[in-house]
Amino acid sequence: MRKLYWYITAYVRKHGLIFVLSLVGAIILFSFFISSIASNLETKKTHYVGIIGSFTLSNLPEMIQHQISSGLTQINEDGSVSPLLAERWAIEQEGTAYRFVLKTGLTWQDGKPVKPEDLTYQLTDIEVVATPQDIVFKLPTAFSPFPTKVSQPVFREGEMKTKFIFKQPTLIGIGPYKITDYKQSEGQKISELTVDGPEDHYVYRFFLTEQDAVTAFKRGEVDILPELAQHQDIMDWQNVQVINQLNYNQYLAVFFNHQDPIFQKNVRQALSYAVHKPTDNTRAIGPLNPLSWTYLAGGKPYDYDLDRAVERLISELPRLPLEFDLTTTTLFEDDAKQIQEDWQKLGQAAMEKCQSTSDITEKDLCPNLQITTRLHITNFPDVSNFQLLLVGQQTSPDPDQYEFWHSGEPGNMTGYKNTRIDNLLEIGRQTYDKQARKEIYQEFQQFLLEDAPAIFIKYLPSYTVERK
Repeated sequence: MRKLYWYITAYVRKHGLIFVLSLVGAIILFSFFISSIASNLETKKTHYVGIIGSFTLSNLPEMIQHQISSGLTQINEDGSVSPLLAERWAIEQEGTAYRFVLKTGLTWQDGKPVKPEDLTYQLTDIEVVATPQDIVFKLPTAFSPFPTKVSQPVFREGEMKTKFIFKQPTLIGIGPYKITDYKQSEGQKISELTVDGPEDHYVYRFFLTEQDAVTAFKRGEVDILPELAQHQDIMDWQNVQVINQLNYNQYLAVFFNHQDPIFQKNVRQALSYAVHKPTDNTRAIGPLNPLSWTYLAGGKPYDYDLDRAVERLISELPRLPLEFDLTTTTLFEDDAKQIQEDWQKLGQAAMEKCQSTSDITEKDLCPNLQITTRLHITNFPDVSNFQLLLVGQQTSPDPDQYEFWHSGEPGNMTGYKNTRIDNLLEIGRQTYDKQARKEIYQEFQQFLLEDAPAIFIKYLPSYTVERK
């Protein structure tokens, strides 16, 4: 026994430093690579998803935001709002204050309890007051759609460890899915983002255009492409599953520049009647989601009617030739060409009707009815400089249309002005009784459609492609 002791002590004296350093090094190496080893042993399914667009960590796509966190409220299919992180809310001070009571036991993904003062929203001109269990938003004026504004998921800024000793900023949410890794390109743009859940991983890879994402799918870099706007050749492959979705919150319309004096009401209505529109459930009648609790089903539809279009166009003969510039994107180029053809047919029919009608005495004005439509196809149309604009428009979850149609709003890109519409929009966002709001917005739809400030055509589809 004594001999063994001598051997050990002699070895330690001679090689002890090397032994200790080797042990420490092994521990460090093991700690560095334990996460990689563990990940290789996991059986979680990994989904590789292609996302189109340019995003930063602080501006992630909504589908990812909702995956990793939640908001005080949630928006239902019909546009109504219900509590989510909030247990309930109350409207105070004649509609200028909202008090949200948080649910008990809420925790962030790092285990820290959720406190009202942690919940921050990018809201201008609004004072936020936090109490131990409540969060109060004080508004400058009454605003009934406010609960939809706090449906956005909330996050807390934090740090996460990388595979080595470094740390990088991250977003901490409320929910089972959390960010575990990401890569950035120039300008802090996210090029890849990994989200980890209880049973699966999601690796999101970002592409500037839809065609780039499709190419990546062909190369096997991603297996899922959600919400494609166009039909792609990969949808005909035998080993893929395609899910078609009709987005009732997105519609295609021709928007008039109301600063142009040529677009009198009779011209707008004539052009509306002359455009072919779908006859199935893809047809859009107005700017509101047809699933909305305020949707008016009986609005003026402007179904295709060439005779009615001619009648409206010749009711007031134009003093100058009807020459139009229609701007659109490559996505809607085929729709634009059909509209161009429809309006040419209208102009020809209107000129012939004008020349053959004995009641019209100013025959020299008949040639002005012939319509010339020039198409301008661009990837990024200038919404501040157009005569006619064919684009898709997304509606808000709430029926409030103030920002787009009110004459005093910068978001009113068409320059549309109507005092009756302005008044309805102003009252609608300050009314809290649900039935009263419904009546206001149905009256808004009725008068807006009668005035024909745009040509509403169809709801827009999207396609999700997944490799089997």
